[in-house]
Amino acid sequence: MYIIFIPIVTAFLGWLINTIAVNILFRRILPAKKQELANKLGAFAGNQLFSFETLKTKLTDPEKIKSIIPLVEAHLDTFLREKLPKAMPVLSMFIGDSIVNQIKSHLVAELDTLFPVMINQYLDNVEKDLDLEKMISDKISSISSEQLQAISQQFLHREMRMFKLLGAFTGLVSGIVAVAAMCCR
Repeated sequence: MYIIFIPIVTAFLGWLINTIAVNILFRRILPAKKQELANKLGAFAGNQLFSFETLKTKLTDPEKIKSIIPLVEAHLDTFLREKLPKAMPVLSMFIGDSIVNQIKSHLVAELDTLFPVMINQYLDNVEKDLDLEKMISDKISSISSEQLQAISQQFLHREMRMFKLLGAFTGLVSGIVAVAAMCCR
């Protein structure tokens, strides 16, 4: 009769050992290694996931720039027809619709060429001043150990349950093997 309990006890012990291992991992090891994890995730994101070159390419794409030209034209039109005459009333006597349209078309053409250069220069300056790796590392480091534990457990809930069940299954198989070995003697 006691032989039946051996696989049940070993299955429970396998489950218990894996449950304790999971708890130690999330309550002791993960909080202790939080800074190291933050540094590695920051380095990975800063070096692998985010590229200023990709950002520059996307932001200086001629199609993207052409999509903002109507906004620039509208702003220039308002500036040349309303704001400039108010700021310089004498100049408004010499500027008519045809000159406004010529100035606007030349400025828009010039800005179409200038925008990619400005965006590249701006992103070069941002890249020099921005330490993305450190920013991400600092953000992850600022997460409390409890939050990190909750996020990890939520994310890995299914895997942790399977790991615990694997412990129970391993214990059960070990118990059955032990009982079979005892019976074969």
